[in-house]
Amino acid sequence: MSKAIVLLNMGGPSNLDEVPVFLTNMFADPNILTVHPILRKIIGTMIVLTRTKSAQSHYKLIGGKSPLLETTKKLAQKLEAKTDAKVYIAMRYTPPFAATAIEQMKSDGITEVFLLPLYPQYSTTTTKSSIEDFIANAIKAELFAKPTHIDRFYENPAYNELVIAKLLEAIDGKNIAEYDLVFSAHSLPEKIIKAGDSYECEINAHVEILKNMLASKGINFARTHLAYQSKLGPMRWLSPSLGDTLENLGNTKALICPIAFTIDNLETVYELEIEYREVAENCGFEDYIVAKCPNDDDRFVDILAEIYLQNTKEAQ
Repeated sequence: MSKAIVLLNMGGPSNLDEVPVFLTNMFADPNILTVHPILRKIIGTMIVLTRTKSAQSHYKLIGGKSPLLETTKKLAQKLEAKTDAKVYIAMRYTPPFAATAIEQMKSDGITEVFLLPLYPQYSTTTTKSSIEDFIANAIKAELFAKPTHIDRFYENPAYNELVIAKLLEAIDGKNIAEYDLVFSAHSLPEKIIKAGDSYECEINAHVEILKNMLASKGINFARTHLAYQSKLGPMRWLSPSLGDTLENLGNTKALICPIAFTIDNLETVYELEIEYREVAENCGFEDYIVAKCPNDDDRFVDILAEIYLQNTKEAQ
């Protein structure tokens, strides 16, 4: 088999010992900490020293590891069965790294590569970083294969039908009109957006697409909001924060949709399900529901297979 699909994602610790590896690699990424390399190393070291124990305590609460890799492996197996390509996984900050996938691809005689970042919206901190990392490692390893890739898929109609299906599955027949819908996206420092990152614009556009689709289906939540989670450090990040949104919601029933993730991870399983649930309970919420990510849902597999087929045909 000469064709390959590479699923790209940030990664997540598969055990508690990988937590400092994850943090070290993330904050060594120039797309994440957009400062002078010397300052980046100093800041990154400080973050690892101050955040490792607290991060490990969070992972302990969700089973001692991120669910991201295990779920991605299931997704890869299903996708390989649906396409004419061998499917590999390349994580940005934890194993399996791009270099490992590339060595296996060389051994397998791969001649065509389709990079498939599992980020619905484009950002320099996610899509760009993952693609650049793969290409740099491919050049270093002399992987002579024709590469193509996509940058985003938040406009894909089938994907958005699946997002809505996940919302309906989560609310499970309850009275939708009683609930506020809150789209929660991973936040970014405002300086990255001001430097030209399109992430905020694409998040806003994605919310509008989903709002219009819901309206066309007669699915009417009490109100719809966009909020941001996972802020780190003292600088200005995208707002409003999810915490502030919940505290000022004016409703005691909410459905949370993790709009920026396709695979459940610490930000969904710990932050949304545990940390922000506690915020909601402290605010007197009657019901607080978190929708699942697409994960390895067979419908998501079909969507990714179609994305691969469409883009590889166009590249020929």
